[in-house]
Amino acid sequence: MEKEKLLKELLPNMGENIVILSPFYTDYGYNCIIGDNTFINHNAYLMDGTNITIGKNCFIGPNCGMYTVNHPLAAEERNKGYEITAPISIGDNVWIGADVTILPGVAIGDNSVIGAKSLVTKSIPANVIAVGSPCEILRAITENDKRRISK
Repeated sequence: MEKEKLLKELLPNMGENIVILSPFYTDYGYNCIIGDNTFINHNAYLMDGTNITIGKNCFIGPNCGMYTVNHPLAAEERNKGYEITAPISIGDNVWIGADVTILPGVAIGDNSVIGAKSLVTKSIPANVIAVGSPCEILRAITENDKRRISK
């Protein structure tokens, strides 16, 4: 109960039935919007210089990093401490494998799966499997991907 209370203080915009395994890192916390029934595995880092929105029923693998902040390419601007932010949006029912890095401005559509160790540099549509560095669409998720359970 104490853990839930502390998480709600750190992440005031999280939904119900959220599981976050420690360690967990965030810069601000209040820029993280986390939907109901989401699971975030060990060692996640949400660099929330602006909004990071994670939908409902998501699975976030261990060692995942979501980074909304970038720095200018011009050294004189970088040396002045300027930052550029762009939000990250993850749809409902998304599974993000272990060691995935998501860069500023990326949106991942509902029901998609991002393979382990992927570097997501551009947005990924709904209902696909995407993998690699840089992350690319492998294929659509189809009816054949449903596990058939006999009774």
